Amino acid sequence: MTRVLALAVVLAAAALLGAGQGAADRAQTPKLFASVGPGFGISLEHADGTQVTKVDPGTYDVVVKDLADEHSFHLTGPGVDRRTDVSETGEVTWTVTFTEAVYQYFCDVHPLAMRGTFTAGNPPSTTPPPTPGVVTAKSKLVLTAGPEEVITLKTSTGKAVKTMKLGTYTMVVRDRGRIHDAHVIAPGYNRKTSPLTFVGTQTWKVKLAKAGTLRFICDPHDLTGMKGSAKIVR
Repeated sequence: MTRVLALAVVLAAAALLGAGQGAADRAQTPKLFASVGPGFGISLEHADGTQVTKVDPGTYDVVVKDLADEHSFHLTGPGVDRRTDVSETGEVTWTVTFTEAVYQYFCDVHPLAMRGTFTAGNPPSTTPPPTPGVVTAKSKLVLTAGPEEVITLKTSTGKAVKTMKLGTYTMVVRDRGRIHDAHVIAPGYNRKTSPLTFVGTQTWKVKLAKAGTLRFICDPHDLTGMKGSAKIVR
C-alpha cells in the first residue's frame, strides 16, 4: 500500500511538472500582432509596435485583430495559410511555424492596395504573389457597395472575383450607403438595388449563360471609379 501511494505521488508530481513546463513553453512563444481595418490599413508588428520585416525561423503566436467586415487578414507562405473571414470581425490567435522563406499578408478583397511581406531567416528567393483563380457557380458571391466609395465582388471566403465560369450564382448583395447602389450587368442579366436610399442586404440568383464581362458598379459614382468587372468564360 505504501508503494502504491508513493507511486501515485510521483506520477502526480510528474504531471504537475509537465503541465508547468507546458505553460512555460507557451509563455515563451514569441508573439506577433496583426491588424486589418477599419479603414484600408493592414499591419504586422512586434510587441514594441515596430513593423515586422524579418523574423527568425520558428514557432510564433500571431494575434490577429480584424476590425472591418469588408476586409480579411490572410497570412501565407511555406507551411502557413491562415485567414480571417471577410464578413466577420474580432480577435483570433494563430500558432504558426515559419521556415526560411518569404511570407506575405494581405486583404483578399484588396490584395494590391493592402499587403505586406517579411522574411524568416535568409531565404534563397521570394515567393510569388497569389494569382486569382477561376470562380465556379459552386462559390457563393458577396457584392458590397459602400459605405465609402468602394464596391467589391468576392467569394464568401474572401477571394476577389476576376474570372467566372458560366452558371447560376448565389450573390449576397450588401448595399451599405444611402448615396450608393449595387448594380450588376452581364450578358442577359441586369439588376440593381433600388431605390437609391435603400440600405440593406438582398440575395440574388445571377444566371450567366454567355461568355463576356460581368460589371458591378455604383451608378451615382461610376465615373469616380466605384466599379469593377470580372471576365466570364466557358
